[in-house]
Amino acid sequence: MFCVGRCRTCPGPGSRSAPRRHLCQHGTGHVLAVAEERGPEQAEDTEDVAALEYRAPYLAAASLAFAFPSPPAEARVLDVACGTGLVGLELHRRGFRRLHGVDGSTGMLELARSTGLYRRLQRCELGREPLPAPAEHYDAVTLVGALGEGQVPSSALPELLRVTRAGGFLCLTTRSNPSNRRYRAELEAALQHLEQKGAWQRVLLQEVPRWERATSEEEECVRGSGYISGVVYIYRKCPVPPPEEG
Repeated sequence: MFCVGRCRTCPGPGSRSAPRRHLCQHGTGHVLAVAEERGPEQAEDTEDVAALEYRAPYLAAASLAFAFPSPPAEARVLDVACGTGLVGLELHRRGFRRLHGVDGSTGMLELARSTGLYRRLQRCELGREPLPAPAEHYDAVTLVGALGEGQVPSSALPELLRVTRAGGFLCLTTRSNPSNRRYRAELEAALQHLEQKGAWQRVLLQEVPRWERATSEEEECVRGSGYISGVVYIYRKCPVPPPEEG
């Protein structure tokens, strides 16, 4: 996806060293700020996702559906940093129907709204403001493609937990390319800290070697592979209810 200047590790759009829009491996799949002028660039962004073989929405939705213990149609799901609705589309394909979304960009929210998949969409920049939802409101919360360097800080994890009901699921993703390794280490330390406190239990950790195509050789996780790797995490908020009998 194109970076438009919120990524701290990329040159800003006003920099002489940066083109008006440039491919960014720090936040592929989600843009925290979008240009007000859309036009044909909407189609270009869709093409970029396909060209990069960006699989995070598919992998995250499949993992959440696998972990979910009951039919998902009535489950209330919050798609944080929903972007254009890629995760919502994959969740909908797996039977999730009560989808709410938040994003820091009004332009992205407009595109997500055009899909017709979300019952509610609101602007919120997680990490700078709380989520617009009461405590323990959602059966599942997703944050896909926005946990990375210069994006949503790992310090925002407790806010995701706050809006998830006890026994509910949280689906998170991040990348393992060189420019994101420091962030991933910080994220996993925060994940482990919350698990040690008894806030949640890890249900799944899936390492994916071919997460998406690398935009440069420097970003390849294995030199010459042409890809970066990534990971899907599924956690369940404590206390976890006992399994149903029968």
